[in-house]
Amino acid sequence: MSPLNLALDQLKSPGVTAAKIWIRGGSRADRNGQKGVHQLLGSLLSRGCGPYNNIDLADLVEGCGAGLRCDTYEDGLLISLKCSHSDAYKLIPTLGWMIADPHIEPDQLRLEKELTLQALSRQKENSFHLAFDGWRSIAYKDHPYSHDPMGLSEDLQTLERDEVLPLAKRLKEKDAELVIAGTFPEDLREQLHQTEPFNMLLPQKGARCIRNTSENWKVKNINTNSEVFLQAQETEQIVIMLGQPTVPHGSKDDLALRLLSCHFGSGMSSRLFKLLREKYGVAYEVGVYYPVREGDAPFLLHASTSEDKALHTLQLLKEVWWEASNTLISDKELNLARAKFSGQLAHGSQTVGQRAERKAQLRGLNLSDDHDSKSLFEVEQINNKDLQLAASRRLIFPLLSLCGPKNTIHTLATHWSE
Repeated sequence: MSPLNLALDQLKSPGVTAAKIWIRGGSRADRNGQKGVHQLLGSLLSRGCGPYNNIDLADLVEGCGAGLRCDTYEDGLLISLKCSHSDAYKLIPTLGWMIADPHIEPDQLRLEKELTLQALSRQKENSFHLAFDGWRSIAYKDHPYSHDPMGLSEDLQTLERDEVLPLAKRLKEKDAELVIAGTFPEDLREQLHQTEPFNMLLPQKGARCIRNTSENWKVKNINTNSEVFLQAQETEQIVIMLGQPTVPHGSKDDLALRLLSCHFGSGMSSRLFKLLREKYGVAYEVGVYYPVREGDAPFLLHASTSEDKALHTLQLLKEVWWEASNTLISDKELNLARAKFSGQLAHGSQTVGQRAERKAQLRGLNLSDDHDSKSLFEVEQINNKDLQLAASRRLIFPLLSLCGPKNTIHTLATHWSE
């Protein structure tokens, strides 16, 4: 059994307690032919565990006016509880039971499988999702990040209890981080050590167990021929995405790329917005996608536009992409990017739930609790030449994904290859 690390973050809040458990693994651990099995597992954790069946658990949580859910991400499962501090002793043990003794009832599995299949079907109507799914299929290929955390419809349809149950039984062996933030009693740690099932899950001495993160999630053999993915969809809108896998969160060049993402895509003062929206008026929506990942994270520029402006939009996206490694941004632009980065960190820690989630995530990535405060100091030491050098190392093989009317996307693909 792998010990469940516990961190307490006592904050002044209006009687609110938030608890988050990050369990390493997530959809990246889906086996071939079972894409979506961890999504099913996560969705079933809140449908019965320990002494509670699905109805008992729902009555307990809803009767306290609390919220309990589990989300599946590429790198882990995130169990979330938010409740009144007066109900914390009553509800927090349910988080432990979700790890120690989850129920995987056949009727609940059928229900969750149907709900997931419906969600995947709805995604196929969304041009952005289609373009992104296509992009990650060529960018990550056989890498664990190559599919949506919800899985693949053809795999989900065949999944049964026999595939999910062994994963549920091994949950208590997984690396997991529990963070509780907000208002709670001073003796909460001692109480949890004496409460089932935490008396079995928590380290006896309360020390943090340092995890082994030896797995290699590097993306290998990026296609240097700038491969293109085309998804025909008869709409009046073209979605264009170009980018590549880059680096894990907290690694070398990550902060520089985060500053570049702020410069290119954050707000109405961003480079993409000013160029594509204000100057040329060619795009409905623009942005940069650079999420937190334990492995090589995607760095993506994206825009949605009309058929008659699609070629110009693609040309401008290419211009922005290559200027990152060929042009120094000004000191004024760098300071603005730093301010946006600082604002994003502040915005992401406004609530006790956000604080608990971020700390659990950082610990799940084996980063220090003060990683964000260190980052605020480090971005002040990064200059515009550092940004250019990071881009020249990491933004060199852009891969293109297009979704829209068939003739238009084929024309764009021809232009790209030329």
